[in-house]
Amino acid sequence: MVVDLLPRLGRLRVHSILYGNEPHRIIQAVAHLERAAHIALQRGVFDKIELAYGDCSPTDDLRETVLAQDGEASSLAAVEYHFFDENLGSAHGHNRLLDVASSEFVIIMNPDIMMAPNAIVELARVFSDQRVGMAEAKQLPIEHPKHYDPATGDTSWAATACTLIPREVINKLEGFDHRTFFLYCDDVDFSWRVKLAGYRVVYCPAAAAFHDKRLGDGGEWSIGWAEKYYSAEAAMLLAYKYSRQDLAEEIHAYFKKSGDEVWLKAADEYARRKSAGELPVQLDAAHKVAVFTNNAYANHRFAM
Repeated sequence: MVVDLLPRLGRLRVHSILYGNEPHRIIQAVAHLERAAHIALQRGVFDKIELAYGDCSPTDDLRETVLAQDGEASSLAAVEYHFFDENLGSAHGHNRLLDVASSEFVIIMNPDIMMAPNAIVELARVFSDQRVGMAEAKQLPIEHPKHYDPATGDTSWAATACTLIPREVINKLEGFDHRTFFLYCDDVDFSWRVKLAGYRVVYCPAAAAFHDKRLGDGGEWSIGWAEKYYSAEAAMLLAYKYSRQDLAEEIHAYFKKSGDEVWLKAADEYARRKSAGELPVQLDAAHKVAVFTNNAYANHRFAM
């Protein structure tokens, strides 16, 4: 008889940041989380699981929707709602939630994620190795194509759409760098700092999470203004922070010549920060963890 030995990890808090989300998406996400939490509690991986929302929306219209889930999700010890009354962005929003209460582990999760029933158990499994600092779920229907080691799960960085992190690691790194990153690349930066601190970043394909992102009819990836602007801004800031000032300047020059008003705005913000002395402290001078290749932050899994 094979015994499935799982680690016992104590308490878990699941954190999501809201910004004008559709109420039915929140209800769906909580229902799926409740099932995954039930199984994780039943298997003894965690002995208490809570859910906390931080709302960056202009109003607290989502309060009633969130708090109504407290009575619906019996496997969750609590469902909390914290109204921030300002748009903090994802990195700062999560840092604010992290200040509210403590637990041995935290899942950082997008509010429209729908976990598979075994997702929490499979994410927790890899923490039998205390060198693991982050464990990332597989997003469906569009799985991220970044490379990972199929034997160990080790990967360049973990997307915080659905990622399990020990509170000890979060505390050691003092959370996300919200002074540099507003919406995008805060997870790439955090992952690389996890690695610099001597921990592993692991991708868990057995832990599935449905994230409703779709391609257009022609197979194109459609992005809105915020994603285009903040990912462009983050590209320059991330390159600078990880001691690739040459790449940051190259991206900046490309944006300045593009004629694209969104990229021009991002380039101007980078130049403003540079002039004001507001660029981040540089890390990884020996280029041990940072990966910049083909406009991405990891090698492509299917590249020949």
